[in-house]
Amino acid sequence: MGLAWAAMGGVTIAQAPNAPPKTMLMEPPTPLLPQALGRLTRLADGDSGDGLDRVDAADAPVLKEAGLKRFARSGYAQGGADRGSVAVYQFRDASGAVAAFDYLRKPGMRTEKLGDSAVANGDELLLRSGVSVVVGHLKLDREATLAFAKELIEHLPKVGGPSALAPPLPAFLPAKGLDADSVKYALGPLDYQATGGVLPAQTVEFDKSAETVTAKYKNGGTLTLIEYPTPQIAGDRGRAIEAELMQAPESNAAGTVRVRREGPLLMVATGAWKPDAAQAMVDGIHLRDVMSFDKPMPLEFHTEAQKTFSLLTSIAILCGVGALAALVLGLFFGGGRALVRVMQGKPAATEPEFLRIDLRGPAGKSLRGPEV
Repeated sequence: MGLAWAAMGGVTIAQAPNAPPKTMLMEPPTPLLPQALGRLTRLADGDSGDGLDRVDAADAPVLKEAGLKRFARSGYAQGGADRGSVAVYQFRDASGAVAAFDYLRKPGMRTEKLGDSAVANGDELLLRSGVSVVVGHLKLDREATLAFAKELIEHLPKVGGPSALAPPLPAFLPAKGLDADSVKYALGPLDYQATGGVLPAQTVEFDKSAETVTAKYKNGGTLTLIEYPTPQIAGDRGRAIEAELMQAPESNAAGTVRVRREGPLLMVATGAWKPDAAQAMVDGIHLRDVMSFDKPMPLEFHTEAQKTFSLLTSIAILCGVGALAALVLGLFFGGGRALVRVMQGKPAATEPEFLRIDLRGPAGKSLRGPEV
């Protein structure tokens, strides 16, 4: 009997031609907001679909540009009393979540120790955990708000692999004089312009997979870092950006302009920099290779590394002990021999003595034959 093949949900299923069709049940994704968190109860029902149609219209273009995947918002109550609302944004990867977090962060918010990043101001809480960003407006005291947020983090979606890695680009910003509230990471032109980007977005060309981070420094200057997939793209964009910024410098609001490229990384200093300070800033940033792991190293790796280290350590110790023993024995026997000679009335150090064979024979006799 022949078999009929059908592709369902990305899985190929073989079944006989006359067999009844099989039903595949797809488990819906876990709601972004649980029904209950501590003593608070969710007012709305579980999430329906991806919820993207309920994102605020003003924020939707920027958040979707960052890779928004799912959204949920609901109020929470305790004993019938309204305790505020919570919104959760889930992105495709951690880079999108970082961009959204920087976009939603407001100036003057204090840092909190929650998740991967968190800030708060009054009853507003903004935090990032993995690929999710949470915005809460809770009518709770600070301790209750932190406890609520910690429990919510445990329910947020967890991802692994490259999607879970935060972008390394913000780490290249020099810390000296940095205004931490001004740091804005962006993945697209809308987000870049909305967060105060100073370069022409069309010249940056985000369609070439560019990533940017913009930061202000206390001297009034602005530093923009742009990372491209290849050094060739970075070089081409660097020349274009510098040419556009340097046009009519007397009327250009960019102020001092310094541009430098290193590999795929482009560094642009603009604004109220002193020329020497701007040049030193871009010259002081260098790419560095960083190896990171999102999982513990395999046990086998640790075991082999430990064995190798132990072997080399043992060899070094053995060589050291042997050298020390040779030194001690040399001093012991050499010194002992010298002491014995002194006790015998001889000098401690003498010329070596040699054995001698006397071939002259007995005294007065010659070894030569009789004379004829």
